[in-house]
Amino acid sequence: MFVNRRDVQIRWGDCDPANIVYYPRYFAMFDDSTSIMFEAAGCSKQDLVHKYGLVGIPMVDTRAKFHIPSTHGDWITIESRIESIKRSSFEVVHRVLKGEALAIEAFETRVLVGRHPDDPARLKSAPFPQEIIDRFMNG
Repeated sequence: MFVNRRDVQIRWGDCDPANIVYYPRYFAMFDDSTSIMFEAAGCSKQDLVHKYGLVGIPMVDTRAKFHIPSTHGDWITIESRIESIKRSSFEVVHRVLKGEALAIEAFETRVLVGRHPDDPARLKSAPFPQEIIDRFMNG
């Protein structure tokens, strides 16, 4: 299974007055990590739009378990992978490592969407193209 890893340095603006990362900043990092994971698998946003006729991959559910805090200047590694794929939805798992220690486990449910064929102002879920499934499931 395809896993994307990226190193992130915690910046001043990521932290609250107690100098620990303000938790919504992690969710922004996870959103970026999902997009970066698609690009690393060879499927850019432009590919999704132009090649597959999709509009995006909005999040419909998210949660996280926080184990170890991070502070300004720390380096963390975010490992992102797709856990499962259904017809149009998929589950993403992010593991945040601080050194060798597991700092956070985060989970997202996302859906592929395109324009509704009867009303282009509306969105409609779209089936996962087999080519993209193969890229993520075969590593």
